[in-house]
Amino acid sequence: MADARELTQRLDLCLRVGEMLLSSGAGAADVTATMSALASALGVRRTVVDVTFTQLAMSAQAEPDEPAIVQIRSVTQREIDYEDLTRTDHLVREVVSGRMELKEARAEIARIASSGHARPRWAATLGSGVSCAGIAIMLGGDALVTAVAFVAAVAIVRLQLAMSRRRLPFFYQQVAGGAVATVLAAVVTRSFESVVPVDASLVVTANIVMLLAGIGFMGAIQDALSGFYVTGGARILEAILATAGIIAGVSGGISLASAIRFQLPALEPARFDLTSVSVAAVGAGIAASAFAYASYAPKRILAPLGVLAAVAMAISQTIDLQDVGSPWATGLAAFVVGLVSYTIAGRMRVPPLVVVVPAVVPMLPGLSIYRGLALLGEAERGFVANGLLAMVTAASVAIALAAGVILGEYVAQPVKREARRVEGRLAGPRLVGVTRVRRRRHEAPPAD
Repeated sequence: MADARELTQRLDLCLRVGEMLLSSGAGAADVTATMSALASALGVRRTVVDVTFTQLAMSAQAEPDEPAIVQIRSVTQREIDYEDLTRTDHLVREVVSGRMELKEARAEIARIASSGHARPRWAATLGSGVSCAGIAIMLGGDALVTAVAFVAAVAIVRLQLAMSRRRLPFFYQQVAGGAVATVLAAVVTRSFESVVPVDASLVVTANIVMLLAGIGFMGAIQDALSGFYVTGGARILEAILATAGIIAGVSGGISLASAIRFQLPALEPARFDLTSVSVAAVGAGIAASAFAYASYAPKRILAPLGVLAAVAMAISQTIDLQDVGSPWATGLAAFVVGLVSYTIAGRMRVPPLVVVVPAVVPMLPGLSIYRGLALLGEAERGFVANGLLAMVTAASVAIALAAGVILGEYVAQPVKREARRVEGRLAGPRLVGVTRVRRRRHEAPPAD
């Protein structure tokens, strides 16, 4: 009975760790490999891990002729907290290296799950506002556009928080966010039109990027590429619904603006020169660092993250100048992010996921989505085809971002014998978790 009880505790620790990783946006492949590595380090053999979008299951047999012990744990959706993700990653590494015992590890994962955020809510909200303001700078907005984008982002975050507390689905939160951004941009533009012109399209586009940043594109594409089609399909459907919510909210706001005889302009992609590329890089660095701050990432990663995002944006815009196409330019920049994020994450002692997600936020296709909606709204002028093309470009950019990052991780991560053993059942690179397991000898239980 003592053996069965200890085995149950070990499985429970693995499931709690898996729940924390999956709810924080980690891919199913990473979750499966991390749970298997943790179980192996704890001396549990013959384990089977099953990961779905909403549930984790793990089974193990103490002996081949004994019945398996099976535990199932539902995965509750949590607000993204990269500090908790980092602490969980460190816990796994401590257990795997043999520096932390089972009892201590169970107490630590309980503290991580039950503790609050590393910084106050108001600070995270301001971080979201600064991130949106950085996007506005990146798009070429002036001081007034940047200020309006900041205010709109703060209002959206507070509104979505109030809606989540009332348990309204995320789709409706995205609809509300898109509508608030568009209506506020229209109102401010109407109010200041006699004083100073305000480009409402830049405000709306910046807020679309901020809303897109909360969608788990990375985990969805990683699951699909690594063979976890059930979990990947569920995540992709969630991402599609959330994006559809943004589109519905923005299109509704554009229709409302047209009803009050204020037509929001279609935002044409600007041609960049050396100066504008530099400004875009600065804005991207600000946006990425602020998004990481709003997601409760450790402060030590903010500066390197900002530099990486700025370099990636400069690469993307420079390649785009050669008329290569937005998806290819974005994909190549994302490849660079994935290539260097492994080194940065190792030096800063954070999971690579904490680096790659904020770094690609400035390259999300908010511009293409807004342009497509604006053109679709002018159907009577024959712009439907151009609008559909812009929406297809947005989808292509989103896929190129995730695929480029994951390919960069493939190239960057070292291939060692220990890593191959841990990743034997993993069809992709690791964005969370360990790649090396130190097997420990467990003493036999005393005879009765």
